[in-house]
Amino acid sequence: MSTQLLMIEDDTRLASMVGEYLGQSGFAVKHAATAQDGLSQLQQPGSGSLPDLVVLDLMLPDMDGLEVCRRIRSAQGDMARVPVLMLTAKGDPLDRIIGLELGADDYLPKPFEPRELLARIRAILRRRSEGTPTANKVLRFGSLEIDRDARTVTVGGEACDLTAYQFDLLVTLAERAGRVLTRDQIMEAVRGRELEAFDRSIDVHMGRIRAAIEADPKNPRRIVTVRGAGYVFAKQQD
Repeated sequence: MSTQLLMIEDDTRLASMVGEYLGQSGFAVKHAATAQDGLSQLQQPGSGSLPDLVVLDLMLPDMDGLEVCRRIRSAQGDMARVPVLMLTAKGDPLDRIIGLELGADDYLPKPFEPRELLARIRAILRRRSEGTPTANKVLRFGSLEIDRDARTVTVGGEACDLTAYQFDLLVTLAERAGRVLTRDQIMEAVRGRELEAFDRSIDVHMGRIRAAIEADPKNPRRIVTVRGAGYVFAKQQD
């Protein structure tokens, strides 16, 4: 069965080109030219109706792509967990940061090479589907529990809202608790070698993870920044 993608993009020529290119790599791409159409397709009832990933343009005629991303992440059920790759033609890094803060799994500035889009899509889907070979499937650190099979995170029994990418970042750190990891090492562990390893957007994701799992995100005790080096996940936690 083909991997199902939904591309929410008002540039029909670009959508057609991308759909044809991804189709050659085994993806089935549906297109929505407006935000409302895209949200309607995502909200259609029925088993198996959700796509495996959404490619979302930032600039849409009827609604800002950031608002679309916010609605996806705040939805009930499986829709909230659909990975989102955001396309942006804006050069302002703030737009990308806001998109990541709202829950996008990755972003790609326009214009882009179709091959890079394909690589990023595959990386996101690989992170979603890959299991972990370690025997202990649930990591426990005090009140924090990370279930690697169920891909859930709870603190004191309360579920934490993380994207697929943020979950993988947290697991990468937690599996290496007590060890300082550079940004390069973290990105390589999560993304693999298909994409460039260094990406400052990791700091945005770390902020979102801290907001979800820390009692005081401004004074984190679980994920600690090591100035000039990277991040370390604390072994001993309350």
